[in-house]
Amino acid sequence: MGTALGAVRIVNPEIVPQAAMFNPAPARYRQFRQSRVLIVGCGDVGLRAAKALLPRCRVLALTTSAERAKVLRAHGLRPVLGNLDEPATLARLAGLAPRVLHLAPPPGSGHQDPRTAHLLEALSRRGAVRALVYGSTSGVYGNAGGARFDETRPVAPVSDRARRRVHAEALVRWWGRRHAAVGTHACVLRIPGIYALDREGGDPRERVRKGTPVLAAQDDIYTNHIHADDLARACVAALWRGKPQRIVHASDDTELKMGDYFDLVADLWSLPRPPRLDAKQARATLSPVQWSFLSESRRLDNRRLKQELRASLRYPTVREGLRG
Repeated sequence: MGTALGAVRIVNPEIVPQAAMFNPAPARYRQFRQSRVLIVGCGDVGLRAAKALLPRCRVLALTTSAERAKVLRAHGLRPVLGNLDEPATLARLAGLAPRVLHLAPPPGSGHQDPRTAHLLEALSRRGAVRALVYGSTSGVYGNAGGARFDETRPVAPVSDRARRRVHAEALVRWWGRRHAAVGTHACVLRIPGIYALDREGGDPRERVRKGTPVLAAQDDIYTNHIHADDLARACVAALWRGKPQRIVHASDDTELKMGDYFDLVADLWSLPRPPRLDAKQARATLSPVQWSFLSESRRLDNRRLKQELRASLRYPTVREGLRG
């Protein structure tokens, strides 16, 4: 990564210390340094979160592949072989780590997420998990017509992809309530579009270079963003500061319509601006999946991210994040 992740400030020794404040010598940090975090779904964002945690925690990561295990070891993580689609392989997760970051996606079909159900069942078998953070999606809201809203807005999924996420969220929050008596808290991050110039599949310049069309101004939608490094910082903060059964928008401060966003990408990197289509043309031209992303307009209020998780955005808007 081109940009180093900042850490999270502390008010007591249990919270992740700020890099400038952390000194390996003080005894009060020794217990923290032995803390363990399990990452489930350790892709790009998971590795960025692990980078922030590793100086102070032992980080374990669930993987289905021996080849992927080599990659995780190279990043300083301890791989744990298991498959969320095969519950019998998850027995070793019981009691493995007191804090769990769950970033694994649901299956590609259906209305439910059996993978999250299998994970929660495994985590329940032995030992108390102190914190579980689940990375969901802002797509659970469906189309809000461009309205600005906070986390109290009811979900209204319109796609099976979003319905699977709603099911996973419900499982996580139910599981958190069930184990609250032993000090467990479960937090859900609702995540919008993730971008970073060094993120595979998340570099917006690639879409602009392909000439993928966007909506004409009269039909354009509001879209929300978070830089991958800032999302990783939010995940780490939620592991220690997330409130029980709390929903948090992991979104930056940007207020741009989608077409304007990709125009900005083009202008900053001297690329041709993408073509504009009206809604009727776009629906006839684009795939159903592409169209689904152009038919939902919303603006996420991120005050909980800043006030409750006390997450400081390194890239408060896409203008800063797109400069590299």
